[in-house]
Amino acid sequence: MAFPTADRPPAAVTGRSDARAIGRWLAVVAAMIFAMIVLGALTRLTESGLSMVEWKPVTGWLPPLSDAAWQAELAKYAQSPQGRLVNQGMTVAQFKEIFWLEYLHRLWGRLIGLAFALPMLWFFIRGRVPRWLKPRLVVLLLLGGLQGAVGWIMVASGLQDAPSVSHYRLALHLVLAISLYAYILWLAFGLLRPEAPSPLAGDRRVGRAAAAAVGFLFVVLTFGAFVAGLRAGQVHTTFPTMSGYWIPPGLLELEPAWLNFVATQTGTQFAHRWLAKILVVLCLALWVRARRVDATAPVRRATTMVALMALIQLGLGIGTILTGAELAIATVHQAGAVLLLSTLILTLRRAWPLQDALAGPARTG
Repeated sequence: MAFPTADRPPAAVTGRSDARAIGRWLAVVAAMIFAMIVLGALTRLTESGLSMVEWKPVTGWLPPLSDAAWQAELAKYAQSPQGRLVNQGMTVAQFKEIFWLEYLHRLWGRLIGLAFALPMLWFFIRGRVPRWLKPRLVVLLLLGGLQGAVGWIMVASGLQDAPSVSHYRLALHLVLAISLYAYILWLAFGLLRPEAPSPLAGDRRVGRAAAAAVGFLFVVLTFGAFVAGLRAGQVHTTFPTMSGYWIPPGLLELEPAWLNFVATQTGTQFAHRWLAKILVVLCLALWVRARRVDATAPVRRATTMVALMALIQLGLGIGTILTGAELAIATVHQAGAVLLLSTLILTLRRAWPLQDALAGPARTG
C-alpha cells in the first residue's frame, strides 16, 4: 500500500486543490471582465470610444507623456469624423476627458489578457490542469485575443465617414465579451464547487429552463446593444407606452418590415422593451418551476436570485428609459444584465454539476 507523503498528496486531494486554485483564478478573470463591461458602458455613454484613432496592441501601453505628445494625439483626433463634426476646436484639456476613459478601457483589456495568459502558462507548466480543461483554456485565450481585434474593428467603423460606430459591430463586441464572461464563470463555479450529480429529476428540468433563459437573455442583450449603438435610448422616454403610443408611429417605415427592428431607433427600442418584458416573465416562471418540480434547495435558492435580479433589472431598464439613458443609471443597467446572467449561470451550474471533471489525478500531462 502506498502512503501519501508531505510532498505527494493523494491524487484526489491534489486534484481538488488544483481545481480550487484554477477556479479562484478564473473567478478573478471573470470579475475583471465584468469591470471591463462596465467600463465599456461608461466609454460608450460618454462618447469617448473614438478618442484614440490608432490601434497599437503591442506598443500602446503608455499614454502621451508630454505636452507635445498630447498635441500630436489631439491633432490626429481632430482629423477623425468625430473630431471634425462633433468636437471641432476641442482643447487639450477637453480632449483628455474623453481620452482617458478609452485609454483605460484598452489598458484594462491588456491587463485581462495578462491575468489570463500568465497564470494559465504557469498551471500548464506545473501540470496542474486536468486534460479535459486544457483545450477550453486555449480556446478562451484565442477568443480573448479575437475580442481585442473585434474592438478595434468596431472603433474603425466610426473613423471613416460618420462619427459613430456600427451598432452591429458594437453588438458583436459586447456579446463576445459577455460570452467570454459567462463561460469563464461557468467553469469557475464548477471548479470551486464540483458537487455530486443531483439525483433529482427536477434539477434537470430547472436546468433546461435556465439554459433557455440564458439563450433568450443573449437575444435581449443583442437588441440592447442595437439600442445603445443607435442612441435609441434618448427617444421615446416614457413608460409603459412609447411617447404615448403602444405601437409608435413610424415603427414599420422601412421595407422589409424586419429591418425596422434592427436598424431604426424606434424599432430597436420597441423590440428591446418587449423582449426584456418576456425575459422577466421567463425568469419568474423559472422561480415558480423550481418550486413545482422536485428541485434541490440550492437550485431553488439560485432561482430566487434570478427572479430578484430580473425584477431589479426591469426597474433599471425603466429608469434608463425615463431618464433618456442618463449616464449612471444606463451604466448600472448594463451591469445589471450581466449580474442577471450570472445568477442564471449559477442556477445552471447547480442544476448540472461538474461531473467527472476531477476524476483521476490532476497531473494528467
